Amino acid sequence: MDSVPNISPNELERLSDKDKAELRQFIGNETQRAKIQTQTHSMTEICWTKCITANSKGNKLDSSEQSCLGNCVDRFLDLNLATLKHLSSMRN
Repeated sequence: MDSVPNISPNELERLSDKDKAELRQFIGNETQRAKIQTQTHSMTEICWTKCITANSKGNKLDSSEQSCLGNCVDRFLDLNLATLKHLSSMRN
């Protein structure tokens, strides 16, 4: 794993405006990626706990588990879309 460089505030001030903008964009993108990964992990955990029974046989899901997982993921995505629309409407 790469270590995070320690950059002093003085070094940041010496960056050009273009470099500062690129750095802000990069940090924003990485923050968003981390949030998506966390959210995906959470959704996977919730749906797995809700849908997969202790009676699962081997590495195959039965039809009710498949259906439950599909519905769980669909509802999760619906909720995220509704939340994004609401937040977008609040900005305008």
